[in-house]
Amino acid sequence: MRIRSASETPLNTPADSLLGQPVAYAGHYDASRLFPIARATQRGTLGITGTLPFHGGDIWNAYELSWLDRRGRPRVALARFDVPADSPNLIESKSLKLYLNGFMQTSMADAEAVAERLRADLSAAAGATVAVRLSTLAQFEDETIGRLAGDCIDEADTDIDHYGPPRAGELLADADAAVEETLVSHALKSNCPVTGQPDWASVQVSYAGPRIDRAALLRYLAGYREHSDFHEHCVERIFLDLSARCAPRRLLVYARYTRRGGLDINPWRSSQPQPAPDNRRSARQ
Repeated sequence: MRIRSASETPLNTPADSLLGQPVAYAGHYDASRLFPIARATQRGTLGITGTLPFHGGDIWNAYELSWLDRRGRPRVALARFDVPADSPNLIESKSLKLYLNGFMQTSMADAEAVAERLRADLSAAAGATVAVRLSTLAQFEDETIGRLAGDCIDEADTDIDHYGPPRAGELLADADAAVEETLVSHALKSNCPVTGQPDWASVQVSYAGPRIDRAALLRYLAGYREHSDFHEHCVERIFLDLSARCAPRRLLVYARYTRRGGLDINPWRSSQPQPAPDNRRSARQ
């Protein structure tokens, strides 16, 4: 399948999207509902140009997917989409919800036909190959609730009085103490850059290198509470700030965002190539 190049994708902005606008939900398939947004615009504000300074991807879980089989019977599945971090575009979440709802009254041969159509359309919108996996409800119900491994920093002994924008200068690390550890906070919260609605997440920082000051990390993460940006770019900012201020030899930043509109988005960025992290739902998801 030919993937659309970044130059062929319209230069959409968040303000051009359907976020925050009343929309009639169409029950029939329409790939044009997908709304790609170039990653380069926001990455430019972070100083990212040319080769990306990280590996990773965005794990999307879709809980509201249904279509009609050839006999008109409703079929239901859950979907996972893996969008590579090096794709030229991200896909605006409300447009994805509208697109998925379009399968509702659309007749499809079987689940594999649905998966292939999803794969083709999402890859074209992202500008890179998007992996698609469908699960039946029976398969999904066998999955357990998980938790992000690591030491929780949310009870760190510190006072906080700054809630945005995030300040990289808050981050501290002890160059005389080399460690390998994983830290977790459930206090990450940012705002949608279009609607202003809150986005809630748990974040995992796994690293090797100078010991990161846990209270300082909590203060830094609190700086996202009044910050407006997409999930993906918040994780990229955290990764870049930790890399620059704490100089880890190895770093993984992984955020599990709570569900909105039947979708959750879980970006991860790593200093090294690696498989995607565990996709088990947290208790908040």
